Amino acid sequence: MSLDPKNAHPQVNTRTIKTVGAMTGVRLADHFVSCTKLGRYLTFQGNGRFLISDDFHSTKVRIPKDAQAMAAMFSRDELVGRAAIMPLAQRASSLDDHRREAYEELFELIERQTLSPRVREGAAQILQAGFRETRIRELEAALGDDLNPARKRYREFLATVRMLIEKKVSSGLFIDDFVDFTTSVAGHLDFGIYSFCLDRIFATPMIPLQVKKLVAIEVLKFPSLVRRELLSNALASTAVDTTTKAFIRHAVSLHLDKEQAVQVELLEAVKCRRISPQDIENSLNRANTQAAFSRQAGRA
Repeated sequence: MSLDPKNAHPQVNTRTIKTVGAMTGVRLADHFVSCTKLGRYLTFQGNGRFLISDDFHSTKVRIPKDAQAMAAMFSRDELVGRAAIMPLAQRASSLDDHRREAYEELFELIERQTLSPRVREGAAQILQAGFRETRIRELEAALGDDLNPARKRYREFLATVRMLIEKKVSSGLFIDDFVDFTTSVAGHLDFGIYSFCLDRIFATPMIPLQVKKLVAIEVLKFPSLVRRELLSNALASTAVDTTTKAFIRHAVSLHLDKEQAVQVELLEAVKCRRISPQDIENSLNRANTQAAFSRQAGRA
C-alpha cells in the first residue's frame, strides 16, 4: 500500500503485545503498521506528530512495548529506531532468565526485520551482551553523541530564523544557511524535529513569501519520502496561507512527474482525512487487478 505503487509491500510482522494507556488510540502499533504500509515516517494518531527519539524516554508520552518494537523494526528515521530498542532492552535487563526469553526472541525478530543497519547492529550487540546494562548505556551514549551536534546546529538555525523575522538577515543569506543546515543535520537530526522546523517556516506570517517559495524549491530536490512528507504537511496545514499553498501546488505540478505529484496529493488527502489508508490500499488493489486482467486478455 505504499504511496509509490511500484514499491513492494514491507513484510510487517503484526504479532504484538496488548496495549493500554494514553496515546494508543485503538492500537498504536497497528497505526505504525499503517504508516509503514504507506511508506511514511511514524506518527502518533490524532495529532499526526512524527515520533522523535526523545519520545522513548519521555514521561509525557507512553509508547507501549509492541509499538516500541514496531518502531525499532519499521521506522524510516534511523534515530527513532535506535531509540526504540533502548526501553525494551532496559526492561529485559531487569527480568530473570526465564522471563527474558521472550525479549531475546523479540530482539532476534528486530535483528531480522529492521529497516535500519544501525538498529540491527544494536540489537545484535545487546543480545550478545546478554542485556547487560553497561552495554545498553554505551549504545545510549553513542546515540546521544550522534544527536547532540545536530541539535546544536538546529538551535543555531533557529537563531537565523529569528534574525530573518527581525529583518536582520537577507533572504539570500537565510536560504544559504537553510541549505547548509539541511546538509549538516541530514541523518543526525530527528525527522520530526526537522519537519516541525519546516512547518513553522511555511506557517509563520512574518517570514516573507519569497523565502517560503525558495524553501519549497529546495524541498523539491529532497528524496521522495522526505519531500512528500514535508510538502503534504504544508498543504494540509490550516496555518499555511493560501498563497503559499498555491505556489507549492504549482511548483509540484511543474517540477515533479505525475506519479510523484500524485504521491504528494494522496498524502495530503490522508493528513486532511479526506481519504483513509484503506482507501488507498483498495484503489491500488483495484488497479493491480485491472492490470492483471488486461495482461490476461492480451494473451488470450
